[in-house]
Amino acid sequence: MWILFAVCSALGLGFYDIMKKRSVRDNNVLTVLLLNTVFGTLLMSPVIFINMSHGDFGLGNTVAGHLHIVLKAVIVLSSWILGYFSIKHLPLTIQGPINASRPVMVLVGALLIFGERLNVWQWTGLILGFTSLLMISRIGASEGLSLKKSRWLWLAMGATVLGAVSALYDKYLLGHYEPFEVQAWYSFYQMLIMAGIVYGLRKVSGKGGKFQWRWSIIGISVFLSAADLLYFYSLSLPDSMISVVSMIRRGSVLVSFFYGVIVLHECNIRRKLIDLGILLASLLFLILGSA
Repeated sequence: MWILFAVCSALGLGFYDIMKKRSVRDNNVLTVLLLNTVFGTLLMSPVIFINMSHGDFGLGNTVAGHLHIVLKAVIVLSSWILGYFSIKHLPLTIQGPINASRPVMVLVGALLIFGERLNVWQWTGLILGFTSLLMISRIGASEGLSLKKSRWLWLAMGATVLGAVSALYDKYLLGHYEPFEVQAWYSFYQMLIMAGIVYGLRKVSGKGGKFQWRWSIIGISVFLSAADLLYFYSLSLPDSMISVVSMIRRGSVLVSFFYGVIVLHECNIRRKLIDLGILLASLLFLILGSA
C-alpha cells in the first residue's frame, strides 16, 4: 500500500511541474512564487492554528527549533527561485530529467558528508545518473542551450543541488520534529522571506514586472501539498522504505516529460527518450542498491 501512495505522490509532483510551467510562461516569476508560498501556507495553516490554540508555538517551543526551520525555508526557497526561472526558459523535456537526477546528488552528499559506503548497485546508478546529465547537456547544446552559453541550465542544476541539500537536511529535521509541523512552519517562513524579497525589489526598482493571474498558480500549491502529504503518509506506513519512496517520487519526470512531448511539441524527442531511459535505469539501480 505504501508503494501506491508513493506512486500517487510522484504523479502529484509531475502535475506540480506542469502547473509551474503554465504559470511562469510569459509571467513574473517572483510574483508567481510569492503567491505559491501564500497558498501553500494557507493549506498548511490548520497545523499552526491547532498548535497555537493549545498554547504551543511548535518545534519544541524553542528559538533553536524555529531557526532550524528558517534555514530549511532559505534552502528550499533558493532552490525554488532557481528552479522557477529555469523551468520558464527550458523545455520540460530537458528541465525535468535534470531535476529528476536529485537522488544522484543526494547519494553524492551522503557519500561526502555522512561517509556512507556505496555498493555496486549504487555506484552503477551514480555513474548512469551522471551519464544522463552529460547527455542532457549535449542535447541542450543542440538546441542552443549549451552550458557555456545558457545560464538556465546552470540554474536548473543549481536548483537540483540545493534540492539535494534540502533532502539531506531533512534527515536531521525529521529525526527531531514532526513532518507536518516542519512542512507547516517552513511554508510560513518561506512566505515571509518571499514577501520581503518581492517588496525589496519593488522598492529598489520601482516596478514589479508584468504579472498575469492564472488558475494554474493555485494548482502549484495544491499538487505540491498533496504530493508531500502522500509522501509523508507513505513513510508512516509499516515496512515503508524511504530510499525506495524517494526514488519512486522522481518518476514524476514521466508526467512532465510526456506533457512536453504531447502538449508543448518539444523537439529532439528520440534522443531525450534515450536519456530518460538512462536516468530511469539509474534510479532503478539506486532502488536495488538501497533496498
